[in-house]
Amino acid sequence: MSIWPPEKGSLRRPAYRSLSQTLLAAIEAGELKPGDQLPTHRDLAFRLGLSVQTVSRAYEELIRLDVIEGGVGRGTFVRTAPGMRGPSSPYHRIDSSDPIIDCSMLTPVLSDLHIERFQDTLRDMADGLPPETLFSFRPRKALWSHAMRGVEWLRYCGIRTQASLVIPTNGNSAAMTVALMTAASQGDLIMTEELCHHTLAALIRYLGMRHATVPSDEGGIDLAALDRFCAGRAVKALYILPSGLGPTGRVMPAERRRELGELARKHGFLIIENDACGPIDARRPAPVASFAPERSFYHTGFSKCLLPGLRLGYLVVPEAFEAAASSRNLAVQWMATPLMAEIASRWVDSGTALELLRWQRSALARRNAIAAKRLEEFDIRARPRGLHVWLPLSEGWTEDSFVTRARLQGVAVAPGSSFSMTENPAEKGLRICLGAPDEKALDHGLSVVARLAKSGGEPSFLTI
Repeated sequence: MSIWPPEKGSLRRPAYRSLSQTLLAAIEAGELKPGDQLPTHRDLAFRLGLSVQTVSRAYEELIRLDVIEGGVGRGTFVRTAPGMRGPSSPYHRIDSSDPIIDCSMLTPVLSDLHIERFQDTLRDMADGLPPETLFSFRPRKALWSHAMRGVEWLRYCGIRTQASLVIPTNGNSAAMTVALMTAASQGDLIMTEELCHHTLAALIRYLGMRHATVPSDEGGIDLAALDRFCAGRAVKALYILPSGLGPTGRVMPAERRRELGELARKHGFLIIENDACGPIDARRPAPVASFAPERSFYHTGFSKCLLPGLRLGYLVVPEAFEAAASSRNLAVQWMATPLMAEIASRWVDSGTALELLRWQRSALARRNAIAAKRLEEFDIRARPRGLHVWLPLSEGWTEDSFVTRARLQGVAVAPGSSFSMTENPAEKGLRICLGAPDEKALDHGLSVVARLAKSGGEPSFLTI
């Protein structure tokens, strides 16, 4: 029996979602092919006994997912089937009116407490803002006191350093860029894991550098494979996310971190360590940078562990690269936004940062308990206070197909391919973030994910 077009009266409620799911199934089954023109909104509405608004909403759902495309005056066409697209952003385009449970965006849990603390700080700043915060163009003058506050916060992250080696940045993305530009030059080789930061491959390409990947196991980078690869090759730097920030949630053990520092010394490469979540996990091993500070660039910030709007990061650089990193930082961003730095410093001084950190740990513990219960049938990778879980996919699914079907059932998740540094990564799975929805919405979203995962890729909505 053909899937498309559906029989009049066969669609379940809500009709727009059932229609979009049926259209998706027809595309996946090959009944509709890339380039095929779809009926006009009015024509399809007449055939199926629906309102034009219902058909329009169904089409809009699939346009957002890049499955179909359309424009005024030229009609609507099939673009491509899920599973045939290249790597995409892990984040979904979600309008404020969309009833979507967003588990695609890596964000901390938020509450009224965060709003209150931010408002309190802004009121305090209005009564006593240092002049250099507003008037200085000189990074050292405007940000020196904030670098010293950064030293205090970095201690909670397991890093002991001095203010002269701390560069305040406009978040972790800026820190990553400055670190790469300092550690390597055009044509140099950067090593990474297969699944890494979702913007890293593009950034390396924009900077004219090369990259290669190293296999991983449950403890992160396979050091034996890295050792073999570096023998006879000029590797400039290794970029890592060793503390559970990567999509698979792996945490590198302390002993392997120490051995990685020794391997960096042996082969002469530098280490760039992304620790954007900072001290959320109090039980994690000390940063790799603490084992090889003279060869390590380390960066962290506040937007993942405290508040997305607090766009301030700290880049810690090796002493030998202090001048070079400062120069690259001037070229990339001149200096971090002083107002953001002022807020962060006040939170560190007043204890607000620690208050919100403790609150975050408690909230994430509850979210992870919900995930463990809802996904108990699956071999997920998670941490007790992690911002996300990793769900490996069974044979019946492709990542894009799962992501598309989940979105059409009201849940946004991120495909592992969005983080891939290669065309065909060995691991297939989904990153499911726990921070954005409230706990009730999260529980429902995870139940949808579990139901889909158990279906093994079967189009269970086709009940005719």
